[in-house]
Amino acid sequence: MKLFGTMRINEKNHLEIGGIDTTELAKHFGTPLYVMDETLIRNNCRLFQSNFRKEGIQTEVVYASKAFCTLYMCRLIHEEGLALDVVSGGELYTALKAGFPTNRIYFHGNNKSDDELKMAIDASIGRIIIDNQDEMQRLEALCGLYKKRMDVLLRINPGIEAHTHEYISTTHNDSKFGESIFNPTIYGLIQRLATSPYLNFRGLHYHIGSQIFDESAYFRSVEVVITFIKTIKQNIGIDIEELNLGGGFGISYTDTDDPIDLSSFLKRYLDYIEHLVSSLGLAMPKLYIEPGRAIVGNAGITLYTIGSTKRTYGGKHYIFVDGGLHDHLRTALYGADYTGILANRARDERINSFTVTGKSCESGDLIIKSIQLPLPERGDLLAVFSTGAYHYSMASNYNRMLRPAVVFVKDGQAKLVVKRETYDDLIRNERME
Repeated sequence: MKLFGTMRINEKNHLEIGGIDTTELAKHFGTPLYVMDETLIRNNCRLFQSNFRKEGIQTEVVYASKAFCTLYMCRLIHEEGLALDVVSGGELYTALKAGFPTNRIYFHGNNKSDDELKMAIDASIGRIIIDNQDEMQRLEALCGLYKKRMDVLLRINPGIEAHTHEYISTTHNDSKFGESIFNPTIYGLIQRLATSPYLNFRGLHYHIGSQIFDESAYFRSVEVVITFIKTIKQNIGIDIEELNLGGGFGISYTDTDDPIDLSSFLKRYLDYIEHLVSSLGLAMPKLYIEPGRAIVGNAGITLYTIGSTKRTYGGKHYIFVDGGLHDHLRTALYGADYTGILANRARDERINSFTVTGKSCESGDLIIKSIQLPLPERGDLLAVFSTGAYHYSMASNYNRMLRPAVVFVKDGQAKLVVKRETYDDLIRNERME
């Protein structure tokens, strides 16, 4: 069992996070409850800021907000000096309402609606990352209508397959994201972008996937992309001023996971890129990187109250908790593995193997497929680790369940960042007639 950030086991045999006993958090805010370690989030931001830099190279760290996006999180990211990546009108709206500097907002997505593009144009955001030719044409027409010129990047697909789940791998040749660098039509697309009266073409973006532990995938992909940049220069005489390298850095969910040592990797990555660019006689582009999960994943836990337990005729021993796939989707969606502890009996001997499941009316409603725990009792508190990324983001009202509250904890203080939904919230937008 690995504890992250400010987590520790206190003298009461309880799990603490942010200097607060988790049993007190559960009493005050109820369960299920998402708890975020603010100190660890800020430290992770600073890890990227301090290591993704090199003299002579312009760099910028961009937080991938799809991992976890709230008003408070947008403000925190601004305070830490990172830029912000959004992928929908909702994320963009949240960033704008949080007062995030618009020139440091970057808008991704493979099917942006006209309304979303209008919102981005009206706010004069920093970059729109164009996914495809249709989007380019629509954006150009809208910019013409509004008489505004927008800075853009083009998302490309370098065809490098990282070893990750197929749902979160983004650069195989049949991916829905970006334009393939192997399609000859891409040069015409880049030339049109570079000569557009309304689009200011700044460079390229690519992203090879998520939850990646293999450093070599990053080195292979950037070599392919920088070689492609050289080909662009040779074929159509266009310089690439900016290169967004994406993110996808894996985190530890279980003891078998082996994440990249980021403080070492980021420096070697920049050295490698600098050497590649120099060896090909290119001008060094400004470099961006987009961590999301690596900033918030290990900083979050989810607290559940245990209800019943059941041993089936087939021999499986279940623990039922007061959440489910509506607040913890990744196990059902990806087969993701998690671990945790009884937060109110943290050091008790783990004597049995259990499957943790929730209240959703689905056989696939799994939270932890197999975990060693003490024999639980009704009312015990289960803490599931590493739920800071893609849990609140993917939460739903399936089975008319209520989405949990979110609290940020730091130095013994808890801040309610998202209120727990009520039954009135469930029907707020509904009509009988």
